[in-house]
Amino acid sequence: MRRFLSFVLLLLALVVAAPAQETSERIRELEKKVEELQHRLDRLASTADETTRTQIEELRRQIDVLTREIENLKSAAPEKAAPAGARGAFGLGPAASRIYGVTRGVSIGGYGEAIYQNFDRRREDGAPSDRTDSIDLARAVFYFGYKFDDRFLFNSEIEYEHATTGEGAEEKGEVSVEFAYLDYLIRRGINLRAGLVLLPLGFVNELHEPPVFLGARRPEVEDRILPTTWRELGVGVFGDAGPFAYRAYLVDGLDAAGFSGSDPLHEGRQGGSNARAEDFAVTGRLDFVGVPGLLVGASGYTGDSAQGRRSPGHGRFDARVSLLDAHAEWRWRGLQIRALAVRGSIGDAAEVNALDGRSGTGSVPKRFIGSYVEAGYDVLFPRGGAASLVPFARWERFDTQDAVPAGFAADPANDVRLWTFGLQYRPIPQIVVKLDYQDARNRARTGVDQWNLALGWLF
Repeated sequence: MRRFLSFVLLLLALVVAAPAQETSERIRELEKKVEELQHRLDRLASTADETTRTQIEELRRQIDVLTREIENLKSAAPEKAAPAGARGAFGLGPAASRIYGVTRGVSIGGYGEAIYQNFDRRREDGAPSDRTDSIDLARAVFYFGYKFDDRFLFNSEIEYEHATTGEGAEEKGEVSVEFAYLDYLIRRGINLRAGLVLLPLGFVNELHEPPVFLGARRPEVEDRILPTTWRELGVGVFGDAGPFAYRAYLVDGLDAAGFSGSDPLHEGRQGGSNARAEDFAVTGRLDFVGVPGLLVGASGYTGDSAQGRRSPGHGRFDARVSLLDAHAEWRWRGLQIRALAVRGSIGDAAEVNALDGRSGTGSVPKRFIGSYVEAGYDVLFPRGGAASLVPFARWERFDTQDAVPAGFAADPANDVRLWTFGLQYRPIPQIVVKLDYQDARNRARTGVDQWNLALGWLF
């Protein structure tokens, strides 16, 4: 047993020294040694007495720490073996999960993005678009974490939007806590989390660092249908079990008073700010990650959102919100393909409409849907090195009012088809420049095409 402990400690020391080498060969060597150690422990556990089993569990815990260190190295390695979009620990992005690779003490990371948007002067029906070109420091974000010991850690994201919160004629920005939680790390298969958490839905809600996703702007489906960035106060479990990764939380529910027809859930998010807590919800995610480069899974959310309110003329109601998405991603050498489909529903939509007297096409939807497929290829991959150049295309279709209550009509402008064609260049994995063109169409023929140019970074 002491030999095993010495072996684990030696491996940990090798991981600490590894950044000086930072080669994919070194990382593969460490992963192989960890796998061999796991197999040896499994054989021992089958014949061990109670005392030995306790010692084995302690070794497994230390192996989990080692595995997280290796994952952190893989995320940070500036090599083609770890393309943009590589995940950090437990579904988070590379910078957001930096704290999991720290032995003890403080961790600091962050990301940012600036974007220029140039709009067509005409809508698709030929009428003036009345859209004004804009340039914006959309986000400057900082991650602060603290590792208390091998079990407890704190992780947080502080976001500054639109460069200022000052007074004046300009559009106001804001400062927000995107997440702030405590983890209790038990073992890789099961851990506990409590605080302000990111809901594990879709791709971008957890993985929203600019070099991680294709396109100057986040997919519209993961904004209008899945209201990224979505966080709530809650408690739950997470971990990696064999070829599966999972997260599941109990969180405070949405507030139906903020629902709308064009952005069904956006203003219903409470974000941990003096949130009403009459109704709660459950959310979870399960992904198969057993094949390198492949992720296939589903995530969901369900919970009431009336938050104690009564509808005029209807009395009490629940306004249950349910979301279900299926998603898949495949990364192989320079190729990256991603697909997602999501369906949402709002119960008691007529009662929600009555809260503020909605009529006509302004109804909260009974059902809303969205899907997208995107693909890109790194044309510099065959050359090796840190730089990448990825032409890509994305097709999206969504309808924020796929079904509305009787007596209301859906706004055809909310039934959208969107093509995005673009190019992104990364001189190093942490910095990205993106240029793309978006062709927007809707059933009302009011879509406006646009060019986007963005600069993003993470550290």
